[in-house]
Amino acid sequence: MVQLETTTQVARTILEAAGVLIILVGALYATGASALKIIKGSQMGLEMFRGYRRRLGRAILLGLEFLVAGDIINSVAIAPSFRSVGVLSTIVLIRTFLSFTLEVEMTGRWPWQRKEKDVTNSV
Repeated sequence: MVQLETTTQVARTILEAAGVLIILVGALYATGASALKIIKGSQMGLEMFRGYRRRLGRAILLGLEFLVAGDIINSVAIAPSFRSVGVLSTIVLIRTFLSFTLEVEMTGRWPWQRKEKDVTNSV
């Protein structure tokens, strides 16, 4: 039992560290790519801003997935109780809401909505 707890704690720590690292690297990449476009003069204004937000949003979404996985391991595998499952449910709801709002910000539509091209092609 002690070995299982140690293993799950290590797994949780690795997943949470990976989530934070993904967000950090993604933010640095998004910022660097946008700065490079500004320096080159290849892209400016609203389109550059949208690209920056899209790249940053993708990194945040991926990082959130890893953080949720770490929370699931922490709440369910280590010490499952009604309280830990309730806390996990709240965390997952908040992060799901964040994921949906980031998706809308990046694409301009809800995740379950098809693109306009898909709608016109299927008619």
